[in-house]
Amino acid sequence: MELFQAKDHYILQQGERALWCSRADGSLQLRPATDLLLAWNPICLGLIEGLIGKVQLHTDLPWWLILIRQKVVVGKLPGDHEICKVTKIAAVPLSEAEPQDLELELCKKHHFGINKPEKITQSPDDSKFLLKTFTQIKSNVSASNKKKVKESKEKERLERRLLEELFKMFMDSDSFYYSLTYNLTNSVQRQSACEKANLPLWKKVDDRFFWNKHMLEDLINIGKSEVDFWIIPVIQGFVQIEELVVNYNEASDEEKSSPETPPQEPVCVDDIHPCFLVALISRRSRHRAGMRYKRRGVDKNGNVANYVETEQLIHVHNHTLSFVQTRGSVPVFWSQVGYRYNPRPRLDKCEKETVPYFRAHFEEQLKIYTKQIIINLVDQAGREKIIGDSYLKQVLMYNNPSLTYVSFDFHEHCRGMKFENVQTLTDAISDIITDVKWCWVDQAGVICKQEGIFRVNCMDCLDRTNVVQAAVARIVMEQQLKKLGVMPPEQPLPMKCNRIYQIIWANNGDAISRQYAGTAALKGDFTRTGERKLAGVMKDGVNSANRYYLNRFRDAYRQAVIDLMQGIPVTEDLYSIFTKEKEHEALHKENLRSHQELISQLLQSYMKLLLPDDEKFHGGWALIDCDPSLADATHKDVDVLLLLSNSAYYVAYYDDEVDKVNQYQRLSLEDLERIEIGPEPTLFGKPKFSCMRLHYKYKDTSGYFHTLRAVMRNPEEDGKGKAVNPMRTSLVLDPKTEAP
Repeated sequence: MELFQAKDHYILQQGERALWCSRADGSLQLRPATDLLLAWNPICLGLIEGLIGKVQLHTDLPWWLILIRQKVVVGKLPGDHEICKVTKIAAVPLSEAEPQDLELELCKKHHFGINKPEKITQSPDDSKFLLKTFTQIKSNVSASNKKKVKESKEKERLERRLLEELFKMFMDSDSFYYSLTYNLTNSVQRQSACEKANLPLWKKVDDRFFWNKHMLEDLINIGKSEVDFWIIPVIQGFVQIEELVVNYNEASDEEKSSPETPPQEPVCVDDIHPCFLVALISRRSRHRAGMRYKRRGVDKNGNVANYVETEQLIHVHNHTLSFVQTRGSVPVFWSQVGYRYNPRPRLDKCEKETVPYFRAHFEEQLKIYTKQIIINLVDQAGREKIIGDSYLKQVLMYNNPSLTYVSFDFHEHCRGMKFENVQTLTDAISDIITDVKWCWVDQAGVICKQEGIFRVNCMDCLDRTNVVQAAVARIVMEQQLKKLGVMPPEQPLPMKCNRIYQIIWANNGDAISRQYAGTAALKGDFTRTGERKLAGVMKDGVNSANRYYLNRFRDAYRQAVIDLMQGIPVTEDLYSIFTKEKEHEALHKENLRSHQELISQLLQSYMKLLLPDDEKFHGGWALIDCDPSLADATHKDVDVLLLLSNSAYYVAYYDDEVDKVNQYQRLSLEDLERIEIGPEPTLFGKPKFSCMRLHYKYKDTSGYFHTLRAVMRNPEEDGKGKAVNPMRTSLVLDPKTEAP
């Protein structure tokens, strides 16, 4: 598909079709390709893959045409359907302004032997030149015009900031997918219900997951069949497609790479070992879309935050089997307000006010999925209890027989990082898993249908939810493969298949987390190996609540871009945020030093309170207790002061609610057996943190330890990730001593 720039239009053209986009008002026209001869001095800018739509970043600013500049094929689904991921976009201003270097692939037809497209030169216009000159002269003597010029510059800076966020959404998160022939928005079961309808692909989509629908609204409203060619439904979510081989005798990767292993002749795998295709497709709802601390709970239309439908597909020969689960925020009115790290959740409406919106949410869910099995993973004690209790009360008041409620305190049952204890849950609901069934289709049609879905949630619907959904989906997959004769009845999944399967679900969890909570926390280019010296691990914790505050500004921009893409009015004063951010960044370096000084003073104070006169203070650190008994340290708000003297170390637990140490433990260095530095244990993906474990004896008995960590981060990711309370930020050493 070619992109042309003319004096008054941008023109998308492929074959005999052309779409003209006005540079004056952003209006769209369908015209034959031959009309290119009528355009004023058209120049081919290069090739594009397709149209995402239009977006206006501010009411006083022009529209932008958003195009797919580059894509990668992630795989093919049964029927030779190619699934593509958007990797790069181009943004073209629908105004008189010249586009920046779009870096498009050059069209060989129009750029033979040329490395870069030529720039279009506008014809001189004396009246415009005189008007511009007059405006410049007047602005030099008019204070009011100077104010207008300043406002105009502010708008331009804000537009650049929002445009930058738009590019990051599409190009950094790997989360937008499309297919020209396959309906990515619908599960296999929903597709089978409407496959006979003679409609174009975009008219068969599930409206919930048609992410760019509003951006294509002007094109859709043309109302002609010719628009079908130009409309590409895009989903936000995740897609991964792999082919697995069921081989119980397969050598490990290490054995394969051994020089002693003789080379083997390539053979057709399916002749010896059965193989199958597995695909995981996650679709994020465009309703109540947004960032974690900006979008929680339910809205007045019954939509919930972080709502994602995940479909696991298994394809063997002519058989396709589908299993669908959903996740979504607890459907009550709740939020986490403030700039404190991991703020406490609160309820924003009473039970009675919440009832109609809770009902609206589940009435739509039951209409689509017939039955719902709620698996609520929030803690039944502590700060999460208020949300879990409210959820249960609403379920009891709703009292619908098609709703099954299961509560599983993930942290309590999986205490000590024992994620295998999730089997306690899957064993308890095994009969329900069997009753729900799955969708099974072949060339003749539908063999059976899935009857209900599991709706899984924790607070963020991220890590815990992903662990449980993967566990349920694995049970179903093994049942499916045994049913098809691909796996023996009493055997588990082969080790290599299981490893790839876990990676697929880990990638899914990381993608959803990036989309809802931000990119830095799960970014794979900063591997936390734990192979650093102790002082290096401590220094990585240098951060501050100030940086977390900055991250909240960035969330505001991302939320604004998402809202604009979905046609939702932006409620926050972006100019105010823009100004505050600039002011805050200017003060950041000064404030960082003052935060460190405050922490140093705090450590010095508690050193005087806790250490006896005959002990010499060697150093102190503000850390986080990540004892495995907490199960998920990232969801706990436990601050620790670690103080070191010449004869003992002190672990003091700091309560930042009351701003004081509420308990401490003194341990003689003679009882300290060893210090370990390494990555935290995780079930999925790479460890997010490095931990320090201090092993000690208590009453001459070994086996006791403290596990502590600082917040690990890539310096290049400055300001992008989860940030921390000032208590968690600094390494403070006596200047006369070295790091222990």
